[in-house]
Amino acid sequence: MILHVITSFASHGGAQTMLARLLAQSREPALVVPLTEASPRNIALVDNPRVSYAPLGARSALAMPGAAWQLAQLIRRRRPRAILCWMYHAMAIGALAARLAGSRVPLYWTVRQALDDPAALSRSTRAAVRLSRRLSGQAAGIIYNSQRALEQHGAYGFAPARALMIPNGFALPSAQPQPGPARVFGIAARLHPQKDHGCFFAAAALALQRCPELRFAAAGEDVEAGNPQIRHLLAQSGLPPERIELCGELADMDGFYRRIGALVLSSRTEGFPNVLAEAMSHCRPVITTDTGDAAAVAGPSGLVVPPRDPAALAAAMTEMAGWSPERYAAAAQKARARVEERYTLPAIAAAFDAVLNGEALPCAV
Repeated sequence: MILHVITSFASHGGAQTMLARLLAQSREPALVVPLTEASPRNIALVDNPRVSYAPLGARSALAMPGAAWQLAQLIRRRRPRAILCWMYHAMAIGALAARLAGSRVPLYWTVRQALDDPAALSRSTRAAVRLSRRLSGQAAGIIYNSQRALEQHGAYGFAPARALMIPNGFALPSAQPQPGPARVFGIAARLHPQKDHGCFFAAAALALQRCPELRFAAAGEDVEAGNPQIRHLLAQSGLPPERIELCGELADMDGFYRRIGALVLSSRTEGFPNVLAEAMSHCRPVITTDTGDAAAVAGPSGLVVPPRDPAALAAAMTEMAGWSPERYAAAAQKARARVEERYTLPAIAAAFDAVLNGEALPCAV
């Protein structure tokens, strides 16, 4: 049995999505222990009777010591053959719990975040990063989902001899290309400073001045017209509200990718952005800031700009909007092919299995 410890299994973030994908095809029993909670949506995504859940309900910093003790009791009682911790808070609590349990079970961490812009992280997350650095020598292996994250965490002081890189994996949808050029540019991200929606809205307003026929769409947790923060960011940007569809959190992301002509990532910091590869798997070209491994994921199918630069992001949208139908179609085909060649879920799942089985640690997949 594999014990997965994750900060939360309730949100729709990249770590939760990747864990759900791995669990969905797991043939081995697994226990998922969220420090906070597990959502019915994520449990339904897994849909695997071999997987059980034990949320600890620790929703504050004051509850974390109790969570570590509860987790230690679970480790003693369930005796997993390996422990895999997802995200910084779970990494720190998992290491402390393993020590409290007196366990010799191999402990692995998986880091889903680069350190391009630590100021974009919450105070709690920055504290968890510092604690994880101190405890990193306890891990049998640290799995990073981007090469940049591996290098940055090593430079920050995480145990370098235990580092390996396994990117995210994706199940390929049916290919549904659309005629170009792109006329709807979409962003898919929860509302958080590191995603920099303000930069996207400002860039969209600038691009609209040059290409009045453009439209925009935004999906993600709290990205709704009723959210005062979203209204404030839109007012600051000058983007007319009628030119952007605010979709909020969507259960059908495949439908969102089919509606847009190109995906835009405006983040200040990332690890391996799931949304880029997801859009690419739907034959959609991408525009991304140069954060984490985003540029490596996009490859020749997209355009890369500096983070926190609305003018550069707008210029990229304008450039892509001016592509000929032939160039757009070629970029769409390259996008799909790149995911097929590098990021298919079976290959990524096999790499995780190899690590958890104690086989040679891969440097990359």
